Amino acid sequence: MSDPLVSIIMRSFNEGWALRETLPAIAAQDYANWELLVFDSGSTDGSIELLQRAAPKRLVQFRPSEYVPGRVMNQGMEMAESVYCIFLNADATPQGPDWLRPLVHSLADPNTAAVFGRQIPRPDCRAVYACDYERCFGPRRESTRWEHFFSMVSSGVRKDIWRERPFLETVQYAEDHEFTSWHKARGRRIVYCPESMVMHSHNYTPQQVYKRSFGDNRSLALTWQQSPRCFNAVRTLWLGWMNDARRDLAFCMRNRRLREWPHAALIRWQQRRGWLDGFRQGWKDYRLS
Repeated sequence: MSDPLVSIIMRSFNEGWALRETLPAIAAQDYANWELLVFDSGSTDGSIELLQRAAPKRLVQFRPSEYVPGRVMNQGMEMAESVYCIFLNADATPQGPDWLRPLVHSLADPNTAAVFGRQIPRPDCRAVYACDYERCFGPRRESTRWEHFFSMVSSGVRKDIWRERPFLETVQYAEDHEFTSWHKARGRRIVYCPESMVMHSHNYTPQQVYKRSFGDNRSLALTWQQSPRCFNAVRTLWLGWMNDARRDLAFCMRNRRLREWPHAALIRWQQRRGWLDGFRQGWKDYRLS
């Protein structure tokens, strides 16, 4: 029996450097029955020309100021012809021809709302971020003990389940976490598929880390079920930072990257500040207004 059609939905913005590898990697998949839908938010680095040569079924272009993650993903889901919708960031490069098939197989279960694959960092990834990839996706991944973890970078969503409740369009960050948490709370399965692997990482600056952490936790406040006092300066900032610093030190020593530990400590401080400030702002915006 032939493979069913799969819709691959890609978000792109000035990632031509990665598209030169990502697009050929998609074309080389042993699962050949797919359509490509691309949403580009104003690239100016030659990405559009690369995407056009790949001949996607749809190439939607809009200005950066118009980008709202949930809105773009909902639009992609609406356009998709398949019940199996695979999301892939433009800068996430499939590793081998067997990236797509495991994701599709995992979505075959009608009770599976979403699936996500493994990510490995790029060779130039700084130690602090490489540590996070190990915690999230490594062979003994710590994320199995977290209340919930999901990443949209390389993932899949069933269209029939999505129709029951689409992505929120009122948040700018953590829309994937909110979406999968909502469906998981209603008995749907969220599946990790380590057989499907992409290479993907970012070396964010301290300022970028603060901004992303702020945005993520501002959105988290929307669905937080415990007391807001769980986020406080002692627990979230100081004790949290010291725990992060100890873990990063162990990682740097284990991987002979000790010189990167001061940088890691700085990044964690900015991350923790962003989490605390973002949650407080989100609680004020979403729960007290």
